[in-house]
Amino acid sequence: MEQPLIIYNTLNRRKELFKPLHAPHVGMYVCGPTVYGDPHLGHARPAITFDLLFRYLKHLGYKVRYVRNITDVGHLEHDADEGEDKIAKKARLEQLEPMEVAQYYTNRYHKAMEALNVLPPSIEPHASGHIIEQIELVKEILANGFAYESEGSVYFDVAKYNQAHHYGKLSGRNLDDMLNTTRELDGQDEKHNPADFALWKKAQPEHIMRWPAPWSDGFPGWHCECTAMGRKYLGSHFDIHGGGMDLVFPHHECEIAQSIASQGDDMVHYWMHNNMITINGQKMGKSLGNFITLEEFFNGTHEKLEQAYSAMTIRFFILQAHYRSTVDFSNEALQAAEKGLARLMDAWAALKKITPSANSTVDVKAIRTKCYDAINDDLNSPIVIAHLFDATKMINNIVAGNDSINAADLEELKETFHLFCFDILGLKEEATSNAGREEAFGKVVDMLLEERAKAKANKDWATSDKIRNELTALGFEIKDGKDGCSWKLNK
Repeated sequence: MEQPLIIYNTLNRRKELFKPLHAPHVGMYVCGPTVYGDPHLGHARPAITFDLLFRYLKHLGYKVRYVRNITDVGHLEHDADEGEDKIAKKARLEQLEPMEVAQYYTNRYHKAMEALNVLPPSIEPHASGHIIEQIELVKEILANGFAYESEGSVYFDVAKYNQAHHYGKLSGRNLDDMLNTTRELDGQDEKHNPADFALWKKAQPEHIMRWPAPWSDGFPGWHCECTAMGRKYLGSHFDIHGGGMDLVFPHHECEIAQSIASQGDDMVHYWMHNNMITINGQKMGKSLGNFITLEEFFNGTHEKLEQAYSAMTIRFFILQAHYRSTVDFSNEALQAAEKGLARLMDAWAALKKITPSANSTVDVKAIRTKCYDAINDDLNSPIVIAHLFDATKMINNIVAGNDSINAADLEELKETFHLFCFDILGLKEEATSNAGREEAFGKVVDMLLEERAKAKANKDWATSDKIRNELTALGFEIKDGKDGCSWKLNK
């Protein structure tokens, strides 16, 4: 914890030194998926971003309680207060029980996260399992005079709240501007104001997902769940609330309003948001119909994909950009990520085989320092990766005999490379599905290179060159180093 971690706080629009409220404990809440369809690349980004933060905080020695929710009720089609519940709609179309839909896609989400090497959160609460807590939250807001009942539904009184507090402080929006640009929608005659949002919605007769409450049989508003569950598991004040930038408004803005309206002050100290994945400059999302599921990436089955991409290639692709910058999808970018990842993994394999020398001609400590400086600067993963590529050049030079490294520095380099590449960035070596065949194949190549080494020792340059040239023609890259010969297949 001696490392000074700086993070960007969306609320204050600046980088701030991270100081936990109750060190060494850290409370972190991140908005999870609405489980009505397969996880896509847009879901991977917040999961990987906050997995990076989770891993680093734990590395610093903090005891992190990481809560990531599952939204399985209350998220209506238009992210507002009209339309059908997204899960209930899917259930109706598929003729399934809504919880069947939620469970199926939750399982699919978990499977994808595991493939991406995203660590599971400490707690994963479901909105449908916390209806009582959400009802209590609504009661508190009503009792404090910041909500009203209308025809069995309960709405948050945004105008009244704005008189006492600033509605829009997270997103930088002005309530008057919002009112002037808000169009009238179906059902808004129930509201005092078009900007008011639902805390509790009365269920129509055809609505499947409903619970009894003092106001009606119905269901909680989408924004209630995170406020209620965050408070239940992390307390009335906690350190970090994260999610995608698309949640800043209305979801997180409404969360702030709900927490202040119910308990009198902000629950959250630092608000953190990752930027979006785009396709041709447009946000990737289910509602826009331009998304590519993670399974399609892994199998290469989407029409926009030229090939299949491994889970680690996807993870590396996302980490190559700073979490607050946009990432535009393209096959070219993913192929470059695939090659970059292969370079790192090759370097790690070579590093493990290096025999130390008596002296060092390399500065290993500088790499560790630079990696820490980058990760402490608002989780600057692309700069960490750049320094790991510097380490890769160092490793290749040592293997080639251009540099030397002593035993202590070799151990330091191994530790630094493993710490940042695997423990913090969360990358991992991917075993091929044909591991047995690959092993046998590798032994054959090694045998040929042994024969070449014998030929060289006997000054049989014709045989040595013949083996090398034929392997090169087949796509093998042969490197001669002071500790022997190494190879890799470039196909």
